[in-house]
Amino acid sequence: MESDLHPLIYPWRFQMKIRLPFLVSVLVLLAVSCGPAQSQARVFFVEPADGTTVQSPVHVVMGVEGMQVKPAGEIVEGTGHHHLLIDRGGYAEGEAIPNDEQNRHFGGGQTETELELEPGQHTLTLQFANGAHQSYGERLAASITITVE
Repeated sequence: MESDLHPLIYPWRFQMKIRLPFLVSVLVLLAVSCGPAQSQARVFFVEPADGTTVQSPVHVVMGVEGMQVKPAGEIVEGTGHHHLLIDRGGYAEGEAIPNDEQNRHFGGGQTETELELEPGQHTLTLQFANGAHQSYGERLAASITITVE
């Protein structure tokens, strides 16, 4: 009986049949295009390359995809800033990253730096964190090993 309803007599039923599938399609499209971006985000070293031998000061260029670099101070979803960890691993998700010689903060939104390092082998870990310097965890961390001459 419901299928016998004429669209001119019951226009709201006809419009709902058209709008509902369209609305569902739009919501699915938004979920697919926006949802996984943060989970697919990554940080990486543009420079130096893993395994290279370099001179001090070391020019470091930091990259990120799927997130936006934003200065520290305000926590905004999908944003953060870089931290460069020297000769140590990353931090667990939500853990605050200290600011010292081993944990360099780039809370101004910087994406490159010159790093003075002693000769020898060093592990550099790039760790992305939110506006309160709370780590995004290992999903937004990357490490390389370099040798300084």
